[in-house]
Amino acid sequence: MLVSYKWLQEYIDLNDITPEELADRITRSGIEVEGVEVLNEGMKNIVIGHVLEREQHPNADKLNKCLVDVGDGEPVQIVCGAPNVDAGQKVAVAKVGAVLPGNFKIKKAKLRGEESNGMICSLTELGIESKLVAKDFSEGIFVFPSDVEVGRDALEYLQRDDAVLELGLTPNRSDCLSMIGVAYEVAAVLSKDVKLPAVDYPKAAEKAADYVSVKVENSEDAPLYTAKIIKNVKVAPSPLWMQGRLMAAGIRPHNNVVDITNYILLEYGQPLHAFDYDRLGSKEILVRRAKAGETITTLDDAKRTLSEDNLLITNGETGVAVAGVMGGANSEVQNDTTTVLLESAYFEAGVIRKSSKTLGLRSEASARYEKGIDPNRVRQAAERAAQLLQLYAGGDVLEGEAAVDALKAEPKVVSITLEKLNNVLGTSLTENEVTDIFKRLQFETSLENGSFTVTVPTRRNDITIPEDLTEEVARLFGYDDIPTTLPIGASIPGALTEYQKKRRSVRKYLEGAGLYQAITYALTSDKKVQQFALEKRNPVRLAMPMSEERALLRQSIIPQLLEVVKYNAARQNDSLAVYETGVVFLETEQNQLPEEREHVAGAITGSWVSHVWQGEKKPVDFFVLKGVLEGLFQKLGVAKSIEFTRGTMDGMHPGRTAEILFNGVSIGFAGQVHPQVQNELDLKETYVFELDLSKLLATEVNELQYTTIPRFPSVTRDIALVVDATILAGDIQNIIVEAGGSLLKEVQVFDLYEGDKMEEGKKSIAYSLKYFDPEQTLTDEMITKSHDKVLEAVKEKAGAVLRG
Repeated sequence: MLVSYKWLQEYIDLNDITPEELADRITRSGIEVEGVEVLNEGMKNIVIGHVLEREQHPNADKLNKCLVDVGDGEPVQIVCGAPNVDAGQKVAVAKVGAVLPGNFKIKKAKLRGEESNGMICSLTELGIESKLVAKDFSEGIFVFPSDVEVGRDALEYLQRDDAVLELGLTPNRSDCLSMIGVAYEVAAVLSKDVKLPAVDYPKAAEKAADYVSVKVENSEDAPLYTAKIIKNVKVAPSPLWMQGRLMAAGIRPHNNVVDITNYILLEYGQPLHAFDYDRLGSKEILVRRAKAGETITTLDDAKRTLSEDNLLITNGETGVAVAGVMGGANSEVQNDTTTVLLESAYFEAGVIRKSSKTLGLRSEASARYEKGIDPNRVRQAAERAAQLLQLYAGGDVLEGEAAVDALKAEPKVVSITLEKLNNVLGTSLTENEVTDIFKRLQFETSLENGSFTVTVPTRRNDITIPEDLTEEVARLFGYDDIPTTLPIGASIPGALTEYQKKRRSVRKYLEGAGLYQAITYALTSDKKVQQFALEKRNPVRLAMPMSEERALLRQSIIPQLLEVVKYNAARQNDSLAVYETGVVFLETEQNQLPEEREHVAGAITGSWVSHVWQGEKKPVDFFVLKGVLEGLFQKLGVAKSIEFTRGTMDGMHPGRTAEILFNGVSIGFAGQVHPQVQNELDLKETYVFELDLSKLLATEVNELQYTTIPRFPSVTRDIALVVDATILAGDIQNIIVEAGGSLLKEVQVFDLYEGDKMEEGKKSIAYSLKYFDPEQTLTDEMITKSHDKVLEAVKEKAGAVLRG
């Protein structure tokens, strides 16, 4: 909604507040002002000029020499290229030194050898959009009425000495789709009174009901329809002030009759339509639903095919307007119109919305009907329009109206207690303060035993429940003045659960390790749905899939991550590390929602480290992936409960895949994608992992315990063990840890040998063992005792012998 500051001053005193200050106050009260445009910003020295003489330029066919009186005494010569310039006209003149929009400065000039002292302007040159310029002046200069004063500010006549506030209205605030509605809002914000226009005019002796009758087939579609008759109308341009206000509001002027209906639309928020009574074709108005396939040519000269969803205004037989949307060309007001039938009606919002949508035709009228108009302004708006038609079109308004009235427009009554208001807002408002706010809103209010009973005016159709009253009190009290309070209770809303904290920790760790977060589709295809799944169940199929590729709910995240890697590899981004935390879906009982489990998965490929200058390059391998996961488990405090064992899985490399156990229970896997799958996807060596995150994060772990740095030195012993080639290094490490006792603090594999100097079927694994006691310096005897236990255990349980 575009709101003229000067126009608004007619309804409310704004002398003590600037447009910018007003915009700020309105925004703080809950309606956003998206901008304030000063229409004449930067423009100066633009006056009314009188063209005394016009003659053809001697050296140019399309230029004219004009002698123009600009109110400075001596007339000046101005060369003008407008095709419609002529002697006797009153025009807008930018004098020498004037500044036009775009910082365009007017200087003395010579055009084809003739001196020009200024510029005769069109409306577009004065900053008015071409789509808002009346058709008569769409090409050429604008010609003022002959009674304007020469030398006066032209922008003032055109209502350009104004500021326009652009309100960003939400759908519930349809009351502010009118100047009067905005005036009520501003009056409440500023604690001022609203001055409504006085409507009074003489009426002709004839009665409107003698000229037309009104019928409505379904009163639910149009519970109120009124028709007034205005005779002896003289169609002409509307007054300059009205044209200026319409253009400032984004509406193109046409003629006085049409402009007045648009003016009332803006002023009252009530759509009106003017029919040429003599072109109507009958003395009857029938409002009915259109017949399927019925057609009408609307005012935009488009032939439209209607359906039974469209509400139609007819002359009893033929359609003359699409109700609430647009009039018909067959009854359009034209220059020879002398009698006008003025329609003002209340149409049901849903019908107009459906009609506007099916026709693909949205108008200022339909926008207001869709959101809801004030039923008590239907007749007021018609009376105001009749007054203006008499004043500015010379019409004789016949007495009364023809109408169908089945409308019940009762104001809503809503109650709320002071206690509830203060509890919700966290305030300590008094009864008098709340009463004053309702008074500013012009809501009739009664108070009894701390309860407010509010009668809401019909213009505010957005207020229906006590919470709406709470909002009104809050915004007029001032959002900035509402005290800041902390919630009280057993739990504070908004805090993260332990599970959510851990999930954030997982994401933060993986991103810190160099993996990018990906978000992929939870929908997949028949081929991929069970690939890499930790637990395979019957797939969950969508009832209405958008495509075969997105027809089932995934059971693993890895297939989607491999698509991400493939997409990037195809674009030469061949070193990539991505992860995703998301849910997989497992079938439960028939016709029941699937079980959702949160997983974390990752995929890495290419180089893990690449420093070209230093000549350092480390490709991704299994141990890079394993190291990332070990760091994650350490971060979550579950590292001691995790075990990596040899694993197998379809789609994974048979010798480079590990199953991950948590307290002895499988929670996922890590390893290299099978070379055959890599070839199918055109990938280099790619390593992936997937874990059941819900199991990991749901486990309670002890809080992190810190220990002092040891004061006493540690002792390291290295051993190389010869074992069967089938024995796993991890199994031997577990035996060492178990046998080493409290003195053994760290065990690490640092070498593996399976060369030709080793007996067939055997291998040598070297371990580094670190011993220390935080309370004392270890003696050789103490270390030997623990170390011997280790050697004995690996010999007995793994058949290991020390390598000579």
